[in-house]
Amino acid sequence: MLKNKIKEGIDEFGAPDEKYYAFDWDDNIVSMPTKILLKDEDGDEIGMSTEDFATYREIIGKEPFEFDGHTIVGFAETPFMYFGVKGDKQFIVDAMTAKPGPAWEDFVEAINNGSIFSIVTARGHTPSVLKEACYNYIVSNINGIDSNELVRNLEKYRDLADEENVSKREMIREYLDLCRFYPVSYGEGSATNPEEGKIKALKEFVKYVKDMSQHIQKKAFLKNKINNYFVPKIGFSDDDLKNVEVVKKHFEQDPENIIKTYSTAGGIKKEY
Repeated sequence: MLKNKIKEGIDEFGAPDEKYYAFDWDDNIVSMPTKILLKDEDGDEIGMSTEDFATYREIIGKEPFEFDGHTIVGFAETPFMYFGVKGDKQFIVDAMTAKPGPAWEDFVEAINNGSIFSIVTARGHTPSVLKEACYNYIVSNINGIDSNELVRNLEKYRDLADEENVSKREMIREYLDLCRFYPVSYGEGSATNPEEGKIKALKEFVKYVKDMSQHIQKKAFLKNKINNYFVPKIGFSDDDLKNVEVVKKHFEQDPENIIKTYSTAGGIKKEY
């Protein structure tokens, strides 16, 4: 008989809780040192953090404003040069020196319990680079991440799916292959207005989660780990209030919505 309260991931009886995660990256999972480049009235390039950019992005290029002792008049010629493919190598370095953000504990919880997650970021890096940064976090056991705990939980999933165990590093790689990475300005997307790209990415992730959930629950039902099917849930967190508002408004119109939105604006996580 299952416990009344199922723990995160898969419990000791092999039952999945069907909890999934979707994370914005900057100032949500971590606070990165990477700067967006703006132009002041003298034509000089001024770096702006992603946290400040979330506040000012609606007026950049539309009206001058004061920032860090400068009058900002618009974007520099290549404002997001460190946020796309050309900044892939720097992203790996910056990720390892970044400070934990307000959603870091949720990120650790997701990883340690072997839960499937997605990264939905305005950045435009190669998707595999985001995955590699997460791999580095795991194998480095950084800031609460426990690769051994992750592997123990992945072994439960593999037993449920009748899959043979592999080496620790192979198991971690295969786990991250199941997660999803959406740098929404990669290719044709826009880093200045990422809302549309995030909606598209989350719609894709919702479909993926529903398909995966159906498969996992079928396995659990056949092995008598659960006695009824239940609806999976996705928690989405973002520090940019506009992104959170747009995501909530879009998905709450769906009677079968499985996304719960959280704001981490100002470094504080709260349901939105």
